[in-house]
Amino acid sequence: MVKSNAIYRCGECGWTAPRWVGRCGECQAWGSVAETRAPSATVNAVAPARSAVPIEDVDASTTSGIPTGIGELDRVLGAGLTPGAVVLLAGEPGVGKSTLLLEVAARWSAAGRRTLYVTAEESAAQVRQRAERTGAVTPGLYLAAESDLGTVLGHIEHLKPELLVLDSVQTVSVPQVEGVPGGVTQVREVTAALVRVAKQRAMPVVLIGHVTKDGAVAGPRTLEHLVDVVLSFEGDRHSGFRMIRASKNRYGPADEVGCFELGAAGIRQVTDPSGLFVSRHDEPAAGTCLSVSLEGRRPLLSEVQALVAPSAAPVPKRISNGIDNSRVSMILAVLQRKAGLRLHNKEVYVSTVGGARVNDPATDLAVAISIASALQERAFNAPIIALGEVGLSGELRRVAGLDRRLAEAARLGFGIALIPPGGGVRPRGMRVVEVATVAEALAVLHLRKEVRQSLTQLDPAGRHLALVEGGQ
Repeated sequence: MVKSNAIYRCGECGWTAPRWVGRCGECQAWGSVAETRAPSATVNAVAPARSAVPIEDVDASTTSGIPTGIGELDRVLGAGLTPGAVVLLAGEPGVGKSTLLLEVAARWSAAGRRTLYVTAEESAAQVRQRAERTGAVTPGLYLAAESDLGTVLGHIEHLKPELLVLDSVQTVSVPQVEGVPGGVTQVREVTAALVRVAKQRAMPVVLIGHVTKDGAVAGPRTLEHLVDVVLSFEGDRHSGFRMIRASKNRYGPADEVGCFELGAAGIRQVTDPSGLFVSRHDEPAAGTCLSVSLEGRRPLLSEVQALVAPSAAPVPKRISNGIDNSRVSMILAVLQRKAGLRLHNKEVYVSTVGGARVNDPATDLAVAISIASALQERAFNAPIIALGEVGLSGELRRVAGLDRRLAEAARLGFGIALIPPGGGVRPRGMRVVEVATVAEALAVLHLRKEVRQSLTQLDPAGRHLALVEGGQ
C-alpha cells in the first residue's frame, strides 16, 4: 500500500495548505482547516523475473574480494575489493585520501586490470605529478579530469575499466538535476547512478568523500546507506601517522583498523605500529606509564606522560592532549579522594606520545599511575604495563580483550603488568599483578606514602622488586 501525503483543507471555502494552520488563508475563518487524505493507491502483484532459490543454492563466489596489494587496506575491507561493491572513503582535507587511492589504482592496474581514475578537483597533469613522486605511474592506469556525471559514464562505457576511483563525489554534478554540486540532491543522484553501474558491470567503485567540521561525511545521510562500505581516514596533520577504519562493511568486519604513514615519497603501510607511540628514554623518567589500547581488534601499545607542577592560580590548569579532558578530570578527582594525593593546588598536564588519540577506558590506570609518578617524582627502573578502567569509587574494572593486550605487551618484551582482578590467561614470562583499586596499584608501586600492601606477590621469594628508582 502506498500512503499519500496529507492535505489540509478549509471546510468553508476549500482552500488547501501543505500543513495545518489555525486560520484559513483565503476566507480567514478560524478552526475550519482539517486534515484530508487522497484515496490510497493499491499496488498489484507482478510476476517476478526469476524465482526465489534456496539459500544453499546461492553462489557466494561472486562476492569474493580481490586483494588491492595493500595489506592494511585489505585488512579493513575484509579480503580486498569485492566486484560490484561501492566504497566511500571520507577524511579531512590533506589527510592523504587521494594519495592512498592513487596507490591502490596503481597496484590494481599493475596486476593487469584496467583502472580509471577520475579527478574532478585536479587536472590530469597534477595527478600525474603526484604519481611520479610516489611511484604510481603504471601503463594500465587511465586518468580523466571530469566533473560531469554523463561524461564519466561515457568514459566507463568506452574504457570498460575493472576499477573506478572518483575524486570526489561532492564535486561531480548532473546538469539535469537541480542544485549545486555537493548539494543533497546532486550527491544522491551521482551516487545512485554509480551504484547502478557498479552492480551492472560487477565493477568495484571507490568514492572519495568530504567531511564536515564535526567529522561526519558531508552530504545526505542516505549517501552512507547507498554505498556498501564506509571508511574513515583519520590522522593528525602534524604527524605522519594515519589510521583507516570501517564504520560500515557489508563484506567484512566493521571493527578493523589499518595503519599507514604519510611521507614525502607517498604513503606506506605500517604493519607493526606499536613502536610509534612509545618514546625511548636513556634513563628512567618520572611521569610515564605504558598501556595497550584496542583499535578495533588490533592491540596498540601507547605511552602516557604526565607533568605535575605547583600553581599559584585559584583554579589550576588541567590540560590533556590525545586523551579526553573530562576523563582526565575524573581520574584526578579519584586520585584526590580515594588515593590521598594532593592535587587540588597543582597544574596537571597529560599527553600521549606520537600524536596518538586514546579513547580506550583501559588506559585509565596508566593515566593515574603517570600522574602519581610525576607528583612523587619517582621513576620506574622497569617499564610497567597498566590496564584497567577506573571507577568513581576508586575500583578497577576489567576491560575487553585483556588476553590480547597482555599477549601484545609480552611480544614486545615487557615483563610486568598491573591488571584488575580476574585477568584470565597470563602470557609466559610476564609477571602479572592483580590490583583491585587505584590506591592498591599506587601502593604496589611505592607511589603512596602509606604502603598498605606488600610486594611479595611480585617476588615469590619475599624480596621486594625494585620498580621505583632507589627502591628497597
